[in-house]
Amino acid sequence: MMPLPRPLSFAHCVLAGCLGLLGVSACAQSWPDKPIRVVVPLPPGGPSDIVLRGAAPKVQQLLGQPLIVDNKPGANGNIGTAEAARAAGDGYTWLWTTDTTLTVNPHVYEKMAFKASDLQAVTRASSFSQTLVCSPKAGLKTVAELVKKAKTTSLTYASGGAGSPGHLTTELFSTAAGVQMTHVPYKGPAPAVQDMLGGQVDCGFLAGPTVLPHVRAGRLVALAVSGAKRSPILPEVPTVAESGYPGFDASFSLVLFAPKSAPAALVQKMHNALATALKTPEMTDKLAQSDQTVVADTPAEAAARLAVDTQRWGEVARRIHLRLE
Repeated sequence: MMPLPRPLSFAHCVLAGCLGLLGVSACAQSWPDKPIRVVVPLPPGGPSDIVLRGAAPKVQQLLGQPLIVDNKPGANGNIGTAEAARAAGDGYTWLWTTDTTLTVNPHVYEKMAFKASDLQAVTRASSFSQTLVCSPKAGLKTVAELVKKAKTTSLTYASGGAGSPGHLTTELFSTAAGVQMTHVPYKGPAPAVQDMLGGQVDCGFLAGPTVLPHVRAGRLVALAVSGAKRSPILPEVPTVAESGYPGFDASFSLVLFAPKSAPAALVQKMHNALATALKTPEMTDKLAQSDQTVVADTPAEAAARLAVDTQRWGEVARRIHLRLE
């Protein structure tokens, strides 16, 4: 006589259930039951780090588990992103990074250890733009004046490096305006600003918080901001669109991603917690002070916007033959 099969333990039943459709819902209800790791493929202390750590206490309160911020910088975000992309989709590893890691890097790096399709968007947490500033020595006060001068004189522009938001924004603007300017890349925005203050470089699209003190002091002249809306810290400065280029929008985002295998129920639960944290008055004010606007859109909305930006920046990268090692 064949021996009867041993009855399954409760733990086995739970595990088996989690593998089925109904079990996924049950697991989502019990998630999380241990600390949650968020990989940040950027150095600690930057704007992305500040926003995540600011939102973390409220997210932890809502989910009932600690949020562990794990900075894994290197290769312009590629190293940490690859690690998160390889992680199990069990809701205990997430990726927090700027959108350019997935909208720009795949176009400019010949070899990467991940594909954009290895990850799914949870939400665009915030949106930020670049501020077009010029040295007073350039004698420019409006976008129209810059375009006119660029068509008759060789102008230079600074950026925080090849492939940086400022670099891409200026090239997108140059195409829209029908002008050419000489790119002078720096290792970060700080040295770019210093040379602009000294008059060695004419202009540049740079992060608002970096240039704000110099604009307020009259050491730099702000001409426009690159996003669809005016900056919360420079509300008197028009957008590029308002300056004669309707529809121009070069804005960037901080985005939370999950491995592509993460169930939709877990993704939605994490989205809800983070969106709630970001929409508190404290976080809204904190982001505004760093020239960011809360977005907290749905996974579907985030994916749609990332697809648009991937196409936009891919076209720019191909046009200027941008390749990085």
